Amino acid sequence: MKKYLIVLFCLLLSTPLQAQDRITLLLDWFINPDHGPIIIAQEKGYFADAGLEVEVIAPADPADPPKMVAAGKADLAVSYQPQLHLQVAEGMPLVRVGTLVATPLNCLLVLKDGKIKSIADLKGKKVGFSVAGVEEALLTTILARNGLSMTDIELVNVNWSLSPSLMSGQVDAVIGAFRNFELNQMDIEGVPGRCFYLEEEGLPAYDELIYVANPDRMNKDVVRRFLQATELATQFIVNHPQESWEIFKGTAKELDDELNARAWKDTLPRFALRPEALDEGRYSRFESFLKEAGLLKDIRSVSKLAIDLGTQ
Repeated sequence: MKKYLIVLFCLLLSTPLQAQDRITLLLDWFINPDHGPIIIAQEKGYFADAGLEVEVIAPADPADPPKMVAAGKADLAVSYQPQLHLQVAEGMPLVRVGTLVATPLNCLLVLKDGKIKSIADLKGKKVGFSVAGVEEALLTTILARNGLSMTDIELVNVNWSLSPSLMSGQVDAVIGAFRNFELNQMDIEGVPGRCFYLEEEGLPAYDELIYVANPDRMNKDVVRRFLQATELATQFIVNHPQESWEIFKGTAKELDDELNARAWKDTLPRFALRPEALDEGRYSRFESFLKEAGLLKDIRSVSKLAIDLGTQ
């Protein structure tokens, strides 16, 4: 028996470990609390347990990740549901395969103690934005619901400088600000802001952050394992919010500050508890909204936009 065990041990040592599947994930922006499940899955070993080696890359240009996935230069990208509808309409080979943040984060942001008390007060005022197209459609709907049109305001491209342009008085409001970041940033700097929440202003709810892949190139099994690992990470975050924050902030010195600590707390309840699960109604309703807003010529079926790998 002893001799047999020695032989078996030697055989195990001589057997190469199964190679892990490599996957490249492009983020939508620099690492921040929105990416909590990804970082925790990496740090807790959930990706490794799923047989994955995940390379996480922050882009130089936030517009690049979906394009690179469509071109086959990356496996997955963190992107936005509203933008996905337009990108698919333009012919980009992309499909939503999972959800990271399951509620809108975007809001129309104004100064808390400023002159804008209601959306109707924006008449004759300047509104800053960063991304043309979708944000203009969102703003058009919000204004119309309050008796205004786009001709009643002046749009100003603030080039991602959302809260600074508002605090400095360059604009009277901004669209595209994230309620978990800009609100906290302004409060920390002593210039409190106030959000008008899009989903409370007549707009259809949507998934803020999603994972997109090229349907013609993706390995469904690999992506499925990736999503299952992030689901485990999300469960850990929900069950151990403080411990998960300590793990997250420990990955980079620049993450350990008051803004990220506040954003972590505010983002936690918005993570998708079932990343694979697809709410088809959300995609159907938002597609119809963009068609009515004049940004789409026709409507695509949900299957052209998003899939649930858990059912395939």
